[in-house]
Amino acid sequence: MDALTVENLSVRFATRGGCFAAVDSVSFGVGEGETLGLVGESGCGKTLTARALLRLVPPGARVEAGALRFRDRDLKALSEREMRTVRGCDIAMVLQDPLTALNPVYTIGEQISEVLRHHKQLGRRAAWKRAVDLMNEVGMPDAARHARAYRHQLSGGMRQRALIAAAIACRPSLLIADEPTTALDVSVQAQIMALLLRLRADLGMSLLLITHDLGVVAQACDRVAVMYAGRIVETAPVERIFRHPEHPYTRGLMRSMPRLRPRDGGKQRLEPIPGSVPSPAAIPDGCPFHPRCAHARPQCSLTVPDLRDLEPKHAVRCHLAGDLGGAGQ
Repeated sequence: MDALTVENLSVRFATRGGCFAAVDSVSFGVGEGETLGLVGESGCGKTLTARALLRLVPPGARVEAGALRFRDRDLKALSEREMRTVRGCDIAMVLQDPLTALNPVYTIGEQISEVLRHHKQLGRRAAWKRAVDLMNEVGMPDAARHARAYRHQLSGGMRQRALIAAAIACRPSLLIADEPTTALDVSVQAQIMALLLRLRADLGMSLLLITHDLGVVAQACDRVAVMYAGRIVETAPVERIFRHPEHPYTRGLMRSMPRLRPRDGGKQRLEPIPGSVPSPAAIPDGCPFHPRCAHARPQCSLTVPDLRDLEPKHAVRCHLAGDLGGAGQ
């Protein structure tokens, strides 16, 4: 049984120009102890999908879903008070930008302690001691001293470690990590990913990893769900999707990724995907990717393709899936 089951999740906004879906009928699952990578360019709806699971959507957003289940609990049926006991305790989230996620007027130790005092009802002294222990656990240097520091006094990597310490304070069963390596240098990125994978193994957590970095996906994930314009367009085990990507968007992401050893042994040429992700309020008719797709045919601009299985555990939302040939990379 999956730790998390999401079926037909949509997030809609009502505007003067009409109602539009920024996340449209998204379905996926995260297995026990599994890492699922949710991949796509900025603006595809990845972060909004994660926030919708925890009811952290912007004002005016309406969340709809066929099913939202966390283990044996129906998240849709929970009251807001009940949801607060799940959020941060059973399901925790590492937010995208640690500089803005951390409060500038409280010390790092105070912010981690607050999680423990709220969910575990620890006293101030016990919560502070545990906060320092957590900072040590995530590899924060000189944790006792840095617990008394403010966010502006820490480096980017240290701020990220502080966020992770707060997220794992209650030993969650599911950790959502939203772009945990963005704006970090390569060596710190590697350290943060190694930390997340170690914590996943040590705590037996499931991990939903939101990223646009395919190198991180190859290193860390068991399965991948590729998202475009608010929809899942391809999902497969990580090895399968790197060897045999089927959706033209997935192939475009692969071609735009630098290779350590170019296939021809010479200089490599990166191939960016032309155009940009459409605004959720202006999704084109038919397949949302067809204006950027080199393989588009007339039918692609007329009807939205279904997400269909090509092989067991490999599903693609494309009219041409299985007909493009080659690895496409």
